[in-house]
Amino acid sequence: MSDYRPDERAVRRDLAAAYRLVALDGMDDGISTHISARLNDGRFLLNALGLRFDEVREDNLVTVNAAGEVLDDPTGLGINPAGFTIHSALHAARPEVECVLHTHTVAGVALSCLEEGLLPLNQWALQFHDRLAYHDYEGIALDLDERERLAVDLGPHQAMILRQHGLLTCGRSVGEAFLVMRDLERSCQAQLAAQATGRPLRLASPEMAEHVARQYEAWADSPAGIDRAWQAERRRLVDSPPQR
Repeated sequence: MSDYRPDERAVRRDLAAAYRLVALDGMDDGISTHISARLNDGRFLLNALGLRFDEVREDNLVTVNAAGEVLDDPTGLGINPAGFTIHSALHAARPEVECVLHTHTVAGVALSCLEEGLLPLNQWALQFHDRLAYHDYEGIALDLDERERLAVDLGPHQAMILRQHGLLTCGRSVGEAFLVMRDLERSCQAQLAAQATGRPLRLASPEMAEHVARQYEAWADSPAGIDRAWQAERRRLVDSPPQR
């Protein structure tokens, strides 16, 4: 790790941690799905195609350019081209986004199959009120033409449901993308559990949903918001001690 600049080392540390936390929380899908991070010089980091998420470390991440060309690959495994189709589109459209995170969980995929999408049923879900995008399924993301439609559908939002496919979040940092994804995943799980009871559902009013969404935004923008929560998550990894 001594060959990396301090800013790149920090991004690598956080990205590797996000991969392993996704695995720890059961949000991974074998060697599929992806988390990307943008470096300050316009390069990107992705997982090597063939490693499980729990195997990702700072020094085995693959470096690519904006066109998806591999610049450095310690493993020799390359990357998933479908993964970079999704990620390159959103990084290009949203220069403030450092990290894009994509999952195929059972709850996320199940929710993506519901016509009504995510409902304002609980506190986790309310943060996404009028702040959640949807993208219609176009098959496995190998067609570069889909990139423009992905970017347009995401718009200014941090979270998107890929219909019949899964979930996607982005953040100004790796930690923010991870925390938003975990709340989106929990929102899906809670909705499916509530719907499974067969009982009438109590929806929050649009006014309450907007109030809670603004509360979440204020927390995310506070000095001790995202960073403090992310550092706490990283401490769940045994060999990733707290950073001072």
